[in-house]
Amino acid sequence: MIKELFGNAASNALSGLTEVNSGVGAETDLTKMIGVILSAVYGVIGIVAVVMIILGGVNYATSQGDPGKVKKGKDTIMYGVIGLVIVILAFAITNFVINMLVA
Repeated sequence: MIKELFGNAASNALSGLTEVNSGVGAETDLTKMIGVILSAVYGVIGIVAVVMIILGGVNYATSQGDPGKVKKGKDTIMYGVIGLVIVILAFAITNFVINMLVA
C-alpha cells in the first residue's frame, strides 16, 4: 500500500525500518505510535479550546452591558469554537490517512 502511494523510495526506507525491528509489524507499530501521539496532542488542544469557550462565556456573562467586554466574550467563544472544529477535522483527517497507510 505504501509503495503504491509514495513509490519505491518510501518503500525502501520503510523496509529498512522493518529490518531493524526484526521484520514484524514495524510499519503498523510506527503508524500506531504516531496515531497515539497525535491523538494525545489533539486531546490537549481540544481541552484548551473548550476552556477558551468557557472563559468567553464567563466574560460575556459578566460584561454588564459593556460593549467592549461583550465583543471580547463573543470573539473568545467564536475563536474557541473555530479551534475545536479545526481540531476535530484534523483528528478525522489524520485518522483517515493513518488507516489508509495501515491497510
